[in-house]
Amino acid sequence: MASRRNIRYSNLDVDDDDYYNNGGREDPRFNYSLNPSNEIPWKSIALALFLLSIGSGLLFLAFFIYTGHMGGEPYQAYGMLGLGILTFLPGFYETRVAYYSWRGAQGYSFRSIPEY
Repeated sequence: MASRRNIRYSNLDVDDDDYYNNGGREDPRFNYSLNPSNEIPWKSIALALFLLSIGSGLLFLAFFIYTGHMGGEPYQAYGMLGLGILTFLPGFYETRVAYYSWRGAQGYSFRSIPEY
């Protein structure tokens, strides 16, 4: 792989340098906030609880099928296990964030939950 060693670099103009050194203007890239208000996102919490319950149910069904307590083949349990994990993990995470936000734990707020 060939390298280019003859490239000459030049300094930035003063205007560009002032822009990044806060020369009277703010950079809009750093003014982002997830949710400006601290309102409770009820739809997102309902979706998280729904995903948590469906995921838990699928994981229990996969366990019962795999152990033979319920009819079915063991290979069917693997599909339910995969779907159960895919629904349980996001539901558990968002429910945990909502619970800790409700309890007032440090570092958790309702602003970190996306609104739908």
